[in-house]
Amino acid sequence: MDILPQLILNSLIAGSIYAILALGFNLIFSTVNFFDLSYGAVAVIGAYAVFYFSKLLGWPLFVAVPLGVLISGTIGFLLYTSVYRRLRMRRSSNTVLLVASLGVLTALQALLAIFFSSQFQTLSATSSGERLFSLFSGSITETQVIILLTAVAVLLGLAFVLKLTLFGKAVKAVGDDEEVAKIVGINTDKIIGKVFFIGSAIAGLAAILVGFDTGIEPIMGLPLLLKGVIASIVGGIGNVYGGVAGAFLLGFVENFGIWKISGEWKDAIAFAVLILFLVFRPQGIFKK
Repeated sequence: MDILPQLILNSLIAGSIYAILALGFNLIFSTVNFFDLSYGAVAVIGAYAVFYFSKLLGWPLFVAVPLGVLISGTIGFLLYTSVYRRLRMRRSSNTVLLVASLGVLTALQALLAIFFSSQFQTLSATSSGERLFSLFSGSITETQVIILLTAVAVLLGLAFVLKLTLFGKAVKAVGDDEEVAKIVGINTDKIIGKVFFIGSAIAGLAAILVGFDTGIEPIMGLPLLLKGVIASIVGGIGNVYGGVAGAFLLGFVENFGIWKISGEWKDAIAFAVLILFLVFRPQGIFKK
């Protein structure tokens, strides 16, 4: 039973990453109601921006990390204004938007591979390891502690914005009915643009944390996207806070599911959870 505390810690760490991804994804989905598949690639761009500034240019991390988050947010905003907004103005179906976002995902991953190669990279400042903390006979690294704290900070920050600011109320109004929001004087295009910026910035932050914890590669965007989507669907697609519940449920099920079997089954377990929810509770833990 000595492995139990470590499994719990691993579950909390994985759940924190999935929660950050789900928060950004659900924020975008709840506003525009389509699956933005480019979300994963936009996240990875932030991680590679940190790699470029910190590893290749030698800039300090306290400069490189905010720049990476900002770049992810900016790319997400530009994708909305240059691609998705034009398609939505033409009344394109969600299927068309889905296919377009898939094309963007593929193109961005290819560009990352061209500029940075397909080689696995790490964002850690040193190769000698980092400090380990012991907790109830389990071990957790300094980076993983930061991941846990960041997940809490992002959740509280987003909750504050959505519940206590005029912008948050406008986001909810656009998500409920965009046409009615226009009638009452809300600049829906401006609101959606900001939502894409914030959601993409959150995605970039998640990928940066993964880069410090394990590493980065150009094709990691799709796995990150899938984990964010699965957590969102399990928690309740379109429910920003439900995605957090789904993320931690997924983290615990994955890590406890591989207790007695190979870790290669982790993704299979995640998709099994997704299928079970789609069949028996498609609305997720919480409704939108």
